[in-house]
Amino acid sequence: MQQYLLGLDNGNTMTKAALFDLSGREIAVCSEPVSTLYPQPGHTERDMQELWLQSASAIAAVIKSSAIKPAQIVAVGCSGHGNGVYLLDKQKQPLKAIQSLDSRATEMVEQWRGQGLDEQIYKYNLQGIWPAQTAVLLAWLKRYDSAVYQQIGTAFCCKDYINYCLSAVLCSDYTDISGAGLMDVTSRTIDPKLLKLYGLSEACSYLPELFYSTDIIGQVTDAASQATGLCPGTAVIAGMFDVVAGALGSGGNDTGQGSVIAGTWSINQVVVDQPVANRQVFMNCIFDRQRYLLIESSATSATNLEWFVREFCQREQALAKQRNCSVFDWCNEKVAAVELAADLPFYLPFLHGNNDHESARAGFYGVAAWHTKAHLLHAVYEGVVFAHLDHVNKLRDAGAPFTSASLAGGGANSEIWSQMFADVLNVPIKISPGREIGAKGAALCAAFAVGLFADVSGAVAGMCSIEKVYKPNAALANHYQKRYRHYQLLVEVMTEPWRLQALLQDR
Repeated sequence: MQQYLLGLDNGNTMTKAALFDLSGREIAVCSEPVSTLYPQPGHTERDMQELWLQSASAIAAVIKSSAIKPAQIVAVGCSGHGNGVYLLDKQKQPLKAIQSLDSRATEMVEQWRGQGLDEQIYKYNLQGIWPAQTAVLLAWLKRYDSAVYQQIGTAFCCKDYINYCLSAVLCSDYTDISGAGLMDVTSRTIDPKLLKLYGLSEACSYLPELFYSTDIIGQVTDAASQATGLCPGTAVIAGMFDVVAGALGSGGNDTGQGSVIAGTWSINQVVVDQPVANRQVFMNCIFDRQRYLLIESSATSATNLEWFVREFCQREQALAKQRNCSVFDWCNEKVAAVELAADLPFYLPFLHGNNDHESARAGFYGVAAWHTKAHLLHAVYEGVVFAHLDHVNKLRDAGAPFTSASLAGGGANSEIWSQMFADVLNVPIKISPGREIGAKGAALCAAFAVGLFADVSGAVAGMCSIEKVYKPNAALANHYQKRYRHYQLLVEVMTEPWRLQALLQDR
């Protein structure tokens, strides 16, 4: 009987289920949207019951569409967006889920930085503090929403909640908790001294047991079986932070390999043997039992295109639905048809702020009467890639090799966008077959966990391949260098207007 692996990838907007065979071939995929709730400005949340129902629905649908017998699925691996925080109460019932796009703690973070707390925390977690970091959100809840905080029984991450629904096991893994700012990254421990700096000395009482990503934590329960169609007893692994899954699923398992994920977040990362203490780099997180992932990221990537399409392309969405095609195919055609010129408009992709300017806002600049929707779309594509370049340059400045990179996420599904990444980053961009690279990363770890490969390297070699390579177009180097300098200038001059706007909002 042929064996298959199920990978789940839970992002900030969608939950995706994908089935893979042992060669890494994507057999079937199903995705379901998960609503984002905005109860107040800066508050970005979701309904945890909806998240599980949509995840279970995606699993059931992918099994049905594949015609594979559930007994052929030998293991489940789950990845999920990092940070934010998912809370259960003391009766193990859903309490609150805050996403990694949240900015409610911005003012508190600024206060802490002014007090020098950022520097003290950095010595332990090698990422400092930022508004949607799990540790920061817990501290914010303790200070400003004590009614919720006092009910916390378990605090963990997105994929941990799905694992709990599948297996009834409360746990997390080293990749997510190190990425969440809650761990001394070098010693790989949850250090009470670090928790005390956050004002969370009691957090050990509600943080769950930790496992490595490839550990089997439990099996699919009878209740989860009824909801998903999976067989009871199917192995469930601890899973991982989606940035780690994306690196593995695109073949990025070797030290020094770079990977870029253009999804809700702009993820730019490289595998390293030792954590790198460099304040210009956003985050170090644990990658596997020995190595680390050096990460530069922010919520400045393909979410901008999703927003633009949702708000300004209703007619195009309706036409795409009538023609049974994707509205994003229309976007790609329009962007590809734009003639490159010096007077094209710019876009700053800061719908959710950015790391250097947390009060930053998105905006179009240099728009003239002759510009069309296609020109604005081109500006969105280009602005997103420039934001990725900001991050890649920080990795390079920290000494990380970044001479080639794999690309995953929504951007990898677009030929014009993939080529733009190659041209702007000035490196060959490798694309893996299949769309669900994060799900594949989780699935290949599950394959190793149940003994189908001797090690994770073998699983990556057996299940990952390169479908296409986009090489930089040297003729466009000067064009994009000039455009990027202009983009940087716009960011610089907008800093004060953003600050003033934030002050007006606070009144």
